[in-house]
Amino acid sequence: MENSIPHPQPTARMAGRATFSTLERPDLVATVEKQIQDAILDGRLAPGARIVEADLARRMGISRAPVREAARRLESVGLLISRPRHGFAVRTISTRQVEDLYAVRIDLELLGASLACRHASDMQLARLLPMVDNMADQALALDQTARVALDLSFHAYISEISGNSYLHRLFGNMQAEVRLFLSLSEASYEDPIYLAETHRPIAVALSRRDVEAVRGALRHHLEVACEHARACVEQAGLTQAPALSGSDRDPHPGPDPDSSALEKPPGPKASSTPSSHGDRR
Repeated sequence: MENSIPHPQPTARMAGRATFSTLERPDLVATVEKQIQDAILDGRLAPGARIVEADLARRMGISRAPVREAARRLESVGLLISRPRHGFAVRTISTRQVEDLYAVRIDLELLGASLACRHASDMQLARLLPMVDNMADQALALDQTARVALDLSFHAYISEISGNSYLHRLFGNMQAEVRLFLSLSEASYEDPIYLAETHRPIAVALSRRDVEAVRGALRHHLEVACEHARACVEQAGLTQAPALSGSDRDPHPGPDPDSSALEKPPGPKASSTPSSHGDRR
């Protein structure tokens, strides 16, 4: 009889051992990432501002590793750039970049809205007008960051109910840059209630499953948003800023970000989850 190698039997200790251990602390990288992202989107970190890992780590009371990883994540979504021998900096924005992003965004959202007209349920479409009502009702009470979040959530929801998971994923991949450009155009509107109401024709057309009407309303909405963002870039004098790929020269000489821009991460019970509110243009 041939000898066979017995398979090891799980012991009580092995059987009770979890494959992965539970994290005892909040995800520091996600917490740092959100703080830097929020500081960029609400203007506390200006385009070109340097992200000094050692300085931010000291202010937050953590090691440099979470700061570095958070910066890499933000680089991957287009909010930061890395430059040889100079580390990370907040990306600059040119009018060409605004035009390029909106060219893609318009085509993607028009497709998503067309698909939503055909495939979304009546219940899903019925949520759109209340979302617009909420944007208008909250417009004066919320700060710009929260208004942008509500605006973006409206557009993200349309991509979600399109029924096309690839389209929804592509829109999700663009959200950080869309939020950045939305923040620019949001600042150019004197009446936030009017801005919220510009979403209503889109919601009405979708609720009626009128493909042509929704495409027309959405295209107009996004083209106006593009023009507002483009004008803000021109007025801010950012059109001559360093290229997105970066350079060896510091594009923003002077003091590093104010110590008030970023705070020490909260304790173990703090949440690092971004606001669930939605979009804006």
